[in-house]
Amino acid sequence: MGFFKDAIAVFKKRDIQFMESYQETEDVYTFKFRKPTDLTWDAGQHGLFQITHKKIKNGTRPFTIASAPAENFIQITTRVTEQPSDFKKSLLELEDGMTIRMSGPVGSFYLDESSPTLFIAGGVGVTPYRSILKQIEAEGSSNSKQIKLLYMDSGGIYLFKDELDKMAENYPIDVTYLDSKDGLHRGISEFINENQDNGRYFIAGPKSMVDAVSSHL
Repeated sequence: MGFFKDAIAVFKKRDIQFMESYQETEDVYTFKFRKPTDLTWDAGQHGLFQITHKKIKNGTRPFTIASAPAENFIQITTRVTEQPSDFKKSLLELEDGMTIRMSGPVGSFYLDESSPTLFIAGGVGVTPYRSILKQIEAEGSSNSKQIKLLYMDSGGIYLFKDELDKMAENYPIDVTYLDSKDGLHRGISEFINENQDNGRYFIAGPKSMVDAVSSHL
C-alpha cells in the first residue's frame, strides 16, 4: 500500500517559494520555503525537489523535510562542501520569492507510537528526527512509550542541539550525543537489552554508518 501511495504522491508537484537560507555549521546549510496551505506530510517523510530557475544536470534531488507539519515552512538542511554540486550551487543562488518545485511527500520513515523507539542518527541524518520530535512538541504528545535518540558525530558538532535539549526537558525523549562507534554500539545494546523485540529502530545517516548499524542490529 505504501508503494502505491508514494507513486501517487510523486505526481503531486507544486512550486514552493524560497524564504531564507543560513549556515548551521561551517559546511551545513538550512533552506526554508513557504508552506502551501494544502500541503501536509507525516513527520519524517521526504520530498523530491527540483531546481526550476536554471537548467542543470541532475536537477531533482530527494531531501528529508526537516520541519514538522505543524510548522509554517518547509525546511531542508544539507551539507554543502567547498565544491558543491550544481544542484546545491543553485540552492545557494536562491533569493526571496524565487521558487523550486517539490513532489511528494513520500516515504514510510515516520513514528509509530505503539512501541519503544530508538532513533539512530549520524551527522545530517538527524533531520527526520527533528521533524518527528518537533511535531511531538507541537501536539503536546503525552506518549508514554520510550523515545531515545542516539546522535553520533565524530567531530562533536550536533545540529539542532538547543532544540533537541529543550524537547528532552519537556517530553519523554532521551537524547544522547556520541562521538565514537563504540559509544553508539553500547547505546544500541542498552536499548536492545531493555526492549528486546518490542522496540522499533530507525537509522539515518551516511550509507556506511547505516550499513554498519544494520549489521550490528
